[in-house]
Amino acid sequence: MKIVVISAGLGDPSSSHMLGESLATATGAPQVHHIELRLLAHDLVNALLTRVQSPEVERAVQEVVDSDGLIVVSPIFNASFSGLFKMFFDVLHEGALLDKPVLLAATGGTPRHSLAIDQAMLPLFFYLKAAVVPTSVFAATEDWGDTSSGLQERIAKAAKELVAMVRVRQGTSLEDELDEGSPAPQKKARSATAGDFTITKSFEEMFDAI
Repeated sequence: MKIVVISAGLGDPSSSHMLGESLATATGAPQVHHIELRLLAHDLVNALLTRVQSPEVERAVQEVVDSDGLIVVSPIFNASFSGLFKMFFDVLHEGALLDKPVLLAATGGTPRHSLAIDQAMLPLFFYLKAAVVPTSVFAATEDWGDTSSGLQERIAKAAKELVAMVRVRQGTSLEDELDEGSPAPQKKARSATAGDFTITKSFEEMFDAI
């Protein structure tokens, strides 16, 4: 299982990066790749202006396409995700996220920004035809270091749901992953067309299947 974490944090370190790392660790995935969008900022602007992607952007896009699941984290500015976050998803080709399990997460100064996940991020990933994990995670500044905030519980729940969704789409179970003698599951080849759409099973069906 390969999980790719996309963080749009601007600082070094940033709370968005910290949240992405925590979510990735909670999945227990054997392969985790981190994409820091701030390091690609200039290349993303050039890609949008010239329609030519740098090798670094091409590699990042390919990591996303090859992943089994995504964790995407953006800081919230003016009630929405950052412009840097949106730029990356603007350069993806059509169908890149088709039926891809995606866990949405965000950070902000106060809990009042938490609705931005549902109002801004969720419509974007529905449009991209991703399979969005039911539980999203928002971390306000005051959540860090506060054991009573419930942040760690939300992280654990969302990570568990992402893993379950990935396994369902791979057609594997936890026992399959623990069986070292089992062959790696084959991904189904597919091509995206304008008429494609995703039908996501209920989460109860997902857990019944693993």
